[in-house]
Amino acid sequence: NGDAANPSCSGIEGILEAYHRSLRSVQLYGPTNFAPVVNHVARSAAAVPDGSQYFVLLIITDGVISDMAQTKEAIVNAAKLPMSIIIVGVGQAEFDGKAVLRGLRGG
Repeated sequence: NGDAANPSCSGIEGILEAYHRSLRSVQLYGPTNFAPVVNHVARSAAAVPDGSQYFVLLIITDGVISDMAQTKEAIVNAAKLPMSIIIVGVGQAEFDGKAVLRGLRGG
């Protein structure tokens, strides 16, 4: 949402608002490290042990994952938490989503 101190969005409306705002200000560049953001959201999800909140991490990327091993580990560690991870590839870069998914599954 552009606020490093409180990066959360509430509901679909909050996500769409943050996305539209970011289109005007974000420039995508590498390396593309997913593990830090996955771990950050996982910590937030783990902090709500009663399951009263569900977290959705939307990653919009224009490249291949640079930290695949760390990203796999972060996703495995977050697997039992109340969260989903959605990865969307955008832009002109060659982005093979199937290869990314195979990599995340360890294939």
